[in-house]
Amino acid sequence: MLQRLVSCRPYYEDSFVTIYNADATELALPPVELVLTDPPYPNKAAHFDADVEAAVRFMAAYQCDHWMIFWDELAAPPLNLPLVAKHVWHRNNSNRPDNYEPVYEFHADAVKRASRCLPYPVIYPGLTGCEEATGHPTQKNLKLMQRLIHMAGAKTILDPFCGSGTTIEAAKLMRLKVIGVEKSERWCETTAARCAQDTLALGS
Repeated sequence: MLQRLVSCRPYYEDSFVTIYNADATELALPPVELVLTDPPYPNKAAHFDADVEAAVRFMAAYQCDHWMIFWDELAAPPLNLPLVAKHVWHRNNSNRPDNYEPVYEFHADAVKRASRCLPYPVIYPGLTGCEEATGHPTQKNLKLMQRLIHMAGAKTILDPFCGSGTTIEAAKLMRLKVIGVEKSERWCETTAARCAQDTLALGS
């Protein structure tokens, strides 16, 4: 049986950003040029394992020609589009043997892109230079997300599993329209606070 998608009131909204405190699989979301997301995926650390199924369902249901998805290194995410590049985030402030994370790029045009190695520090409380750390266990580097957005060349972006909001902040600082969805109100609050600070910074 098909699920009936719904609309809801934004948790936060400004001239660039719309954030929903909701389950992305239940929302009727508008079209965008790029889905850029670090969704729950199978991982050894057991981060958000219960939500992996929701991530897979969203990828099957939402229509967009261009996706960039952080996912497990052993298997590409199950997206029904041509895989055009596999980028690697090199977490260059970590000495762990697994100090990298793949970013799979899909596009409906099937045109191959150059795969890039992207050297940016991992963001975690207590690590040197991680002033932007929020405490989220899988927070992404702000400059990394800006680099991916620049590579994609998109003007409208969706992150359906936006966590602490790094994709959202990156897009806003680039003055691009972005939609974020996050079912945890705690992380919606964190994202909204980041966006409110950026509004002051852009205004000045």
